[in-house]
Amino acid sequence: MKSAKELDEIAAKLRKNSYTPKERMAIPLQEMPVQAPEVRIHNMDEVALGFSENQAIVEASRCLGCKNHPCVEGCPVRIDIPGFVSHVASGDMKGAYSVISQSSLLPAICGRVCPQENQCQKFCTVGKMHKDIEQSVGIGRLERYVADAMSAQGYEIIPEVAAATGKKVAVVGSGPASIAAAADLRKAGHEVFMFEALHKGGGVLVYGIPEFRLPKKIVASEIGKLEKMGVHIQTNFLVGRTMTLDALMKEEGFDAVFVGSGAGLPKLLGVPGENLVGVFSANEYLTRSNLMHSYDPDHALTPAIKSEKVAVFGGGNVAMDAARTALRLGASEVTIVYRRSENELPARHEEVGHAKEEGVHFLFLHAPVEVQGDDKGRVTGVVLQTCVLGEPDASGRRSPVPVEGSEKFYQFDTVIAAIGNGSNPLIKMTTPQIETNRRGNFIVNEETLETSIPGVFAGGDIVLGAATVILAMGQGRQAAKAMNEYLSGK
Repeated sequence: MKSAKELDEIAAKLRKNSYTPKERMAIPLQEMPVQAPEVRIHNMDEVALGFSENQAIVEASRCLGCKNHPCVEGCPVRIDIPGFVSHVASGDMKGAYSVISQSSLLPAICGRVCPQENQCQKFCTVGKMHKDIEQSVGIGRLERYVADAMSAQGYEIIPEVAAATGKKVAVVGSGPASIAAAADLRKAGHEVFMFEALHKGGGVLVYGIPEFRLPKKIVASEIGKLEKMGVHIQTNFLVGRTMTLDALMKEEGFDAVFVGSGAGLPKLLGVPGENLVGVFSANEYLTRSNLMHSYDPDHALTPAIKSEKVAVFGGGNVAMDAARTALRLGASEVTIVYRRSENELPARHEEVGHAKEEGVHFLFLHAPVEVQGDDKGRVTGVVLQTCVLGEPDASGRRSPVPVEGSEKFYQFDTVIAAIGNGSNPLIKMTTPQIETNRRGNFIVNEETLETSIPGVFAGGDIVLGAATVILAMGQGRQAAKAMNEYLSGK
């Protein structure tokens, strides 16, 4: 990493636009400053510390301003990436924020948790020219910097709301898809009511992503923009239990409904002993920490979770989040157990790297056979079976094949299952006329995202299964566009 003085000199030259494209290609990627691993495992503060202004200017100046804008093609909400990046390169952060805000209400969130390496940055010309995707322009880091810089100045852009249409719309859930849908529906002039089952808005952004990756004050700030637009947010309202979809439309007079209730039903290990004390789904474990503050026993809304040796099953971002949370809750040893090899890990490369830096162990090519416990019903360990990789499955990854006779007992006192989530069946149970697939996901029209019930639309994880924040937002915007046309009688 360049020294502060060197960055000053480079940034000053870049402001004068005196670098040729060839010289821009030679500018090194700006690394994100982070807390030291030995420090951060003892706090819940954000790991990534963010760019300085000069770092942001230098990183933005690596962009070549391609005429065909391949990065935009990789963005589900179609942010004008070259447009906002060029503003950053010139030091115009307000201009950059204005460009982003035309397409996204959540830049501070997306800049932190979206897998840009599989989306916008995957198509970056700079990365392709370096023949290394990790050398792409740090679009996500720049988006985060712009959002944070504007927040520090107390500057925000609240989208304008059109004249009232007289239409009333319900939005079920308050996660990324619902936030995007609610914003676009409200901008069109409809009265929008958002219903959240939990006591805080934000959905998975609040209960699923740890504080050290996404501070909750940022989520609260972004949700606050909806309220400033005039969106009514009602918490502790579980659609399907407090009130059904049918009742919302027929009794409460909603003209249309968007369902963005997510995929919050955890998948369990499916082995004997998973009901023992000390076995958690990642959803429960993370919710206890993120939403109920189990890391702060004096102010927690849940009993503290005390563990020594923790096994986390799974290889995605949720598994990394659970493992790194366990360390911060005081576990002396945390092991991620994954039934495939390291090459098949679906988690972000950055998250895997942070987990390793913090001391998380990885046990690859192993699968659970049985969770064992003592006479008090508490976990004592897990019997694991070695696997080898066979033929590719439907996702293209090679399937794990158990090796007979390879079973071995491993001592753990806490087991966390982070192997995915399914759709909550409550709405389907109380609204049988809505069509779902065998996984419980809503079946929708691919273009409009309308469900089998006229006037009811859906998007995000309830349709896609577990997806990314930005993909969910893209579906929220897609559905809102179709809903606006539906409400106008087109």
